[in-house]
Amino acid sequence: MAELDLLRFLAALAVVAFHFLVAYASVWGDRPAELFPALAPIAGLGILGVELFFIISGFVILMTVWGRGLGGFARSRFARLYPAYWLSLGAVAALYGLTGVKVLDPKLSPGEYLLNATMFQRLFKVTDASGVYWSLWAELRFYLLMAILVIIGVTYGRVLAFAGVWLAAALAARLLGNDLLNEIVMPHYAPYFVAGMALYLIHKHGNTWLPWLYVAAGYAMSIPSALDRVHRRIDAAGFKNMPVTDTSVIITITVIFALMALAALGLLRLKPSKTLTALGGITYPLYLFHGVVAAALIPALTGDLPPWAVATIATLVAVLLSYLVYSFAERPIQRLLKPRRTPQSPSAPAVQVEKASVP
Repeated sequence: MAELDLLRFLAALAVVAFHFLVAYASVWGDRPAELFPALAPIAGLGILGVELFFIISGFVILMTVWGRGLGGFARSRFARLYPAYWLSLGAVAALYGLTGVKVLDPKLSPGEYLLNATMFQRLFKVTDASGVYWSLWAELRFYLLMAILVIIGVTYGRVLAFAGVWLAAALAARLLGNDLLNEIVMPHYAPYFVAGMALYLIHKHGNTWLPWLYVAAGYAMSIPSALDRVHRRIDAAGFKNMPVTDTSVIITITVIFALMALAALGLLRLKPSKTLTALGGITYPLYLFHGVVAAALIPALTGDLPPWAVATIATLVAVLLSYLVYSFAERPIQRLLKPRRTPQSPSAPAVQVEKASVP
C-alpha cells in the first residue's frame, strides 16, 4: 500500500516541521514561532503527526500479525524497531559525549544510556535520550498488547472483541485516573490504534457496521486527547510560541481519520514505486535522527544564514542522513536479524514483504 508509505513520510515531515519551526527554542537561541510567524500556526499542527503514525500502526500491525505466530511477530518487531533505534541512541551519545554541543542534551549517565538501549527506560522513570523516544514506548506497549491477541489467535471476531475491550478499558481509565491502568491501556493513544485496526478489518473484509462504530468511537475519543496534548504544549510555551487553535486541531484530526478511511476503502490508491518505498523506508530514521541533526547543525548555521535557509538545509541533511541510515545500516542489519526461510517449492505462495509500521 504505497499510499501508507507516503502518509508515513508526510507524518514524519510534520513532526520535523513542528520541532524545527516551533518547538526547538534552545536550538535556535530564540523562539522559532517568532522566526517563522507565517508558518508557525501550520507547523505547530505537526505535533499531531505522531497520532497519524499510531493509526497507521494499528492498521499495519494487524495486517502483519494475521496468520503469524508469536515467535515470528516478536522477531519481526525486534528487527524493525531496534536497529535504527540503537543507531540513533549511539548518535545521541556520541554527539553529547564527544562534542561541545549542549542544546537538547538529556544529561544522562552511561548507565542511563544503557537503560535507554532497552527502550524500557520510562518504566524505570529514566529520561529519554531523545525527546522523540516517548512515542516508541507507546508503540512498544501496543506490540505487547498485540502479542496477547496473537497468542489467543487472530480472527475477525477476536479482533473485534479485543478492540472493543481495549476501547472500553481506555474509557474506564480516563474516568478512574488510575496510573497503572493508564500505563497498560494508554487511554490517550488507544483510540488511534483501535481505529487503525478497525480500518484494516474494513480494508480486508469489507464494510460492516461494527468496525465503523469503532472508527467513530476512536475519532470521538481522539479529539479530547489531541486537544489535551496541544493544550499542554501551549500551557508550557504560551500561545504566542505555539499558535495552534482548537479548531485547527479538530480539523487536523478529522483529516487524518478521513485519509486513513479513504486508504482503507481503496479510494486513496497510489501506484507502488521505488520512490514511495524509499520515502516509507526513511520515515523511521528521519523521526529518530532529525533532533540530532538540529542540535548539531542549526546553532552552527544560525547567524550566517537567514532562518528559512537554515531550516531548509537542516531538513535536507536530516532526510539525506535518514536515507543513508536506511540503505546502508538499517536494512543490512534487519536482513541479518531476520530468520532464514527454508526454500519454497515452485507451487508455494510467495512470501509477502512486510511493511514497516513504526515512525
